[in-house]
Amino acid sequence: MTAVLGGCGVTGGSGDVTLKLIAADYGDSAANSSQKYWDHLVEEYESKHPDVKVDVSVYSWNDVDRKVKEMVDAGQEPDMAQIGAYADYADKDLLYTADDLLSITAQADLASQLATAGQVKGVQYGMPFAASTRLLFYNKTLFKQAGITPPKTWDELADDARALKAQGVKYPYALPLGPEEAQAETMQWLLSGGGGYTDDVGTYGIDSAKNVATFDWLKDDLVDKGLTGPVAPGRLNRADAFAAFAKGDVGMLNGHPSLMKIAAKKGVKYGMVPMPGVDGESRNTMGVADWMMAFKKNGHAKQVGDFLDFVYSTKNVLAFSREYDLLPVTTSASEAMSNDKRDADLKPFLDQLPVSELYPVGNTSWAQVAAVVKKEIGEAVAPNGSPAGTLAQIQSTAAMAENAQ
Repeated sequence: MTAVLGGCGVTGGSGDVTLKLIAADYGDSAANSSQKYWDHLVEEYESKHPDVKVDVSVYSWNDVDRKVKEMVDAGQEPDMAQIGAYADYADKDLLYTADDLLSITAQADLASQLATAGQVKGVQYGMPFAASTRLLFYNKTLFKQAGITPPKTWDELADDARALKAQGVKYPYALPLGPEEAQAETMQWLLSGGGGYTDDVGTYGIDSAKNVATFDWLKDDLVDKGLTGPVAPGRLNRADAFAAFAKGDVGMLNGHPSLMKIAAKKGVKYGMVPMPGVDGESRNTMGVADWMMAFKKNGHAKQVGDFLDFVYSTKNVLAFSREYDLLPVTTSASEAMSNDKRDADLKPFLDQLPVSELYPVGNTSWAQVAAVVKKEIGEAVAPNGSPAGTLAQIQSTAAMAENAQ
């Protein structure tokens, strides 16, 4: 779709306003494009608000962040953007705060840890729009053939991987540390080892002792033992790992809700369990959120806020979550989903949300740090790699990026 670049201003009568929204596409085909979701939602909203028009342009995830940046750089901000990151725009004072927009009821309904992740220096600018968590997927057929049960600890995961390898499984554990989404796999493992990208006050600690111990274990006990498959982790992308799981070539891997549909289409019988930790189930899992934000330039706070209150109604949040196998970002929709049998498949992911930890998206340096992780983390587990050395290198880049803000 081609965005209409230009001021989103007054149209028609003097009281009429057109709001421009740029949004990401969560569909995997034209049949379930997010454009259809937005068109239906906007039609309902406009029928009740004849003085407001909402013009939505949907772009693929490959293009949407860049498209918004181009519009902002050209001084042609949309009224709203639903994309992957908000902190850079908040840092430049381009965004309304959530307080400026949402009703008290709507704002209070946002899941607390997601709302907190939408803050920069204690002020919320990013409104969570979609969320997901991660679970360990395993191939039930391969596990049965190998006579093993799902792991709860790292040692059990390694034991299972050895048993799967003995059965000729191509990827006993698929470890996608390739450039597509290495920052996600990395974070899941860091959390399971009791570490993470940042400490309790949000300072980067990528080369902490716990993080180094985690990657030492991955290298020594999985990768060097030949338990991660024929493709080097630094060259294995998530999409390829998911495709291999759907072909029945993977024993275990970390996955988000969309993997359920991918695997089911190919007839793979799968199970899901919480991520194993050093000495038991991991106390934290990785959560991911995408964001809604509103730009101040066009001055439509009242109309934008009223529209967003409608977007964040329980009915609309549930409809979006169900359409795209994502988790609700509001408490009311989460409770409704937990109690509805048709959402049983998503419940294990939903149960993980309260103990999930998100990327440090409130750090304006995070985009730069994530890019470095994607590029370099695979070297930590390469044949001649040094986990401590690679993590120290990434930490140095993170510290410089943070100090430059």
